[in-house]
Amino acid sequence: MGVYFNPSNMGFAMKKNDLIYVDKSMLIDRMNTIINTGSRYVCFSRPRRFGKSTDAKMLSAFYSKGCDSSLLFKDLKISQTYNYKKNLNKYNVIYIDMQYFYNMSVSVTDMIDLINEELIDEINENYHISLRRNKLSLLLNAIYAKTDEQFIFIIDEWDCVLRDSKNTKEDKDSFLVLMNELLKEKEYVALAYMTGILPIKKYGDESAINMFDEISMLDPMTYENYMGFTEDEVKELCYQYDMNFDVIKDWYDGYQFKNGISIYSPRSIVKAMTTKNLGNYWSKTASFENLKKYISSNYDGLKDAIHRLLIGDKIPVDTSTFTNDMASVTCKDDVLTLLIHLGYLAYDSELNSTYIPNKEVSDSFVSVVKEVKWPETMKLIQNSDRLLEATWSLDEEVVAQSLEEIHNSYVTSPLKYNNEDALSTTILMAYYTAQDYYTILRELPSGKGFCDIGFIPLDPTNPAMIVELKWNKSVDHAINQINSRDYFKAFEHYKDNLLLIGISYESDSRKKDYKHHTCRIQKYK
Repeated sequence: MGVYFNPSNMGFAMKKNDLIYVDKSMLIDRMNTIINTGSRYVCFSRPRRFGKSTDAKMLSAFYSKGCDSSLLFKDLKISQTYNYKKNLNKYNVIYIDMQYFYNMSVSVTDMIDLINEELIDEINENYHISLRRNKLSLLLNAIYAKTDEQFIFIIDEWDCVLRDSKNTKEDKDSFLVLMNELLKEKEYVALAYMTGILPIKKYGDESAINMFDEISMLDPMTYENYMGFTEDEVKELCYQYDMNFDVIKDWYDGYQFKNGISIYSPRSIVKAMTTKNLGNYWSKTASFENLKKYISSNYDGLKDAIHRLLIGDKIPVDTSTFTNDMASVTCKDDVLTLLIHLGYLAYDSELNSTYIPNKEVSDSFVSVVKEVKWPETMKLIQNSDRLLEATWSLDEEVVAQSLEEIHNSYVTSPLKYNNEDALSTTILMAYYTAQDYYTILRELPSGKGFCDIGFIPLDPTNPAMIVELKWNKSVDHAINQINSRDYFKAFEHYKDNLLLIGISYESDSRKKDYKHHTCRIQKYK
């Protein structure tokens, strides 16, 4: 067994011995179906802490001739499949942790030399034939020609060179040349499995290594179940660790793919289960600094987009302009697309839109916004605190005044404000800090229809709230609608502490600057 060539299974064994291990071994079955086919190149792009390295170590432990992994896999799902014994520890595996080599080198050129030297020396030690080559690809070609033996490549953090902004275009090009020489159209490649954060770098309409199927947060293809923990897996963990699944879902769910599949960050779930503490585990990762960096960028429309994301809106995003390179971010859509790949935003492929997936990530955004000190955003948060206190105190005048301030300060397109849906967006922005106290639901089914916004308290000492919005109609009309349509039916458990809130916005096309909010607040009787 070696370090890079036919490594041991110890890396995966330690992962499997963790207090929490979720069986993802059926990924191996998927890989077994594409060995020695035209689809044998797969690149998994996922955020940090989503299980990339664990899966890479698992595949290495399964295929590597350098170990016996029968005991390690005998109780996993893969052991029940048809090709299990046929492929178990039957391949020469070359395992490259690209981040390790990058950290050990002073330059990209030095890294390429180090990869060639280390792997050539180790592979030569395992073959009793005289093959002297100074490039790894040449050595593997020669071995294959003499022995017919193929190799499975498992490359973790493959894109670390491309993610580092200090590297020049020449540095990145030389690295991609290495990847091309090593993998592209080589008969000695039985399977190439790569992990990274970004999809493969684009060069015009083509990629330097365009033979890979790319599985990403934008398009997981048919690998949704392997992008993180599934909802069923999280439910099972909640049962084992006596945790409330609904609360866990509110904190950590939100990455939705086609076919109704929803995934969770493995690190966040493991931490929540083992510590019994619901918290923000993203702010303790290196990608948190990237979030701060890109939110601070002064791209047109980005601040307004962040404000809308913070209140739970989905906003359109054009992901096609992003070149899969952190150094080439040039516009708002590039920033949003990058944040999708980093896991700070989720993607709705049907609507081509993006959104903040859950409370954990929302907390990270708030932390960053506070650090970058956007004056208008800080004022928004302060006004939101004042608005919530006024609402609880039934101070209708302060509520109406606060809403007008939000309208004047943060609604960037007044012409689009004259409808109840746009008014709803402004209300959610105004009540931004209420997310710390409530689950906030738009168009909540209740009684004989849908109330515009429902506030379900996280702490039962706070009042539940039903908000009905009207444009150019009276607040009394809004309150009457709440009562006549029995909107409080969805709030049966909160009737002893329930507020009915009508909010009206009046405008006059003949008076450009005329815009007036009124509010009516009643306790449910």
